[in-house]
Amino acid sequence: MMYPEEVVAPMREELTTIGVKELRTAEAVDAMLSDGKGTTLLVVNSVCGCAAGNARPGVRLALSHTKTPDNITTVFAGQDAEATARARSFIQGFPPSSPSIALFKDGELVFMLPRHQIEGRFPEQIAQDLIDAFDKFC
Repeated sequence: MMYPEEVVAPMREELTTIGVKELRTAEAVDAMLSDGKGTTLLVVNSVCGCAAGNARPGVRLALSHTKTPDNITTVFAGQDAEATARARSFIQGFPPSSPSIALFKDGELVFMLPRHQIEGRFPEQIAQDLIDAFDKFC
């Protein structure tokens, strides 16, 4: 079941207002992730308050680091179903989860932060995991 846009709009804006590019169609996901050049952060956003409520601020904090991915993107689970399904097809070896955060380098998944490593953690902890990945792969 899709969530009404008025419910998810503020959650989308939490990322888009800091420059995260929304991928709302499967074609947009393909155009971004099939290229395989550079580094791309993919945030699978969601309504979940217990995990996504800390994931979005964690991403925001991590993006203030000096080293960040070339592309910073998001899909919204429970809203943009085709885009989310296509994005998840690039995340091999991990069951679908939302929220989750993946980092690709030259088309290869090099870092994954699934929901179970997000929920119950503070935004600063999530940000540190992302910063460590940025330092290693970006």
